Amino acid sequence: GANAGRPAVFVRFAGCNLKCPFCDTNHEPFTEMTQAEIEAEVNRLDPTPQTERQAIVVFTGGEPTLQLDDADPNGMCWGRYRCMETNGILPPPRWMEHTTISPKTKLTEEQWRLGDELKFLYGWFDDEYLVEIGKRAEFFGIQCYIQPTADKDGKFDAIPAIEFAKAHPWWRLSLQF
Repeated sequence: GANAGRPAVFVRFAGCNLKCPFCDTNHEPFTEMTQAEIEAEVNRLDPTPQTERQAIVVFTGGEPTLQLDDADPNGMCWGRYRCMETNGILPPPRWMEHTTISPKTKLTEEQWRLGDELKFLYGWFDDEYLVEIGKRAEFFGIQCYIQPTADKDGKFDAIPAIEFAKAHPWWRLSLQF
């Protein structure tokens, strides 16, 4: 998405409200940690003084909205640029500064409009649906990304996603290796 290539510390949560067959998260084993322990580990991994650059932390999963507390007005890792990738079923915490909605099921417009950007896995939804979402998102100024995935046999083919992005200029290609 928009922050690709920027140095960041990723906090990967276990547990999800979906069971996607392509998921790259191993939900077992996991280490249970308090908010203070997570923040200490983030600071250990990226001790750069925040006056030198905007330090980024990305909450991902699993599904981070199942773990993050919206009740804390400062939220986790206060002082860093806090980003999250979520499936969009639950709303992000109010203190999140950048939210990538990566739907795995069809969402309502109200749900996906809570994101700063949308990232869809190509082949998971039909092209007609993606074209309609892209038009609506463009209207609201929400950037859309399309990401190729492996097929059922584990073969990775980026060409269909590339062709889709070329045919629909409001979509940008997103690659994850």
